[in-house]
Amino acid sequence: MALSTLAWAQKIDQPTKAKNSSDKALLVKSDAAELEAKKKAAAEEKAKMPKPYDAKADAQADINKLIAQAKKEGKNIMIQAGGNWCIWCLRFNQYVQTTPELKKIVDENYLYYHLNYSPDNKNEKVFAQYINLNEQQFYPFFIILDQNGKKIHIQQSDVLEDGKGYSLEKTKAFFNQWAPKS
Repeated sequence: MALSTLAWAQKIDQPTKAKNSSDKALLVKSDAAELEAKKKAAAEEKAKMPKPYDAKADAQADINKLIAQAKKEGKNIMIQAGGNWCIWCLRFNQYVQTTPELKKIVDENYLYYHLNYSPDNKNEKVFAQYINLNEQQFYPFFIILDQNGKKIHIQQSDVLEDGKGYSLEKTKAFFNQWAPKS
């Protein structure tokens, strides 16, 4: 009995296989077609969005100017790290810019900067001031500086996601948590 149970268990655990090579080809073709359709949709979505990252910018000079401005205005600095190649980076920017409630929080509390990371300009010296370059980063991520330019928080964006976008409540809570304290 134990032997027949073992044989039965092994039979169930085996993955189902395509019956012949044409079945396998159909599976591969439909997966490839679905992947191509997703790539095309993402490319179309990206094409419609603003491109806030500038690979040619002198990021260190820009951040230095923001620190001087932040001291005068009593704001923190929100650095969104990523690139125009990153659909999630573009989605986040679009979401904040087109959601009045979020835009208001950002405008009142932060100076916002898009720190480029791309093959054209990895900004390694700038990033090295805030993160360990040897650790895997997922884009976008956020570096929050106080009005004196001191790093106060690093935030990954995946915790703010909701489906193919971002959660209003989570994003609002994130922005409010790191806003300057009066």
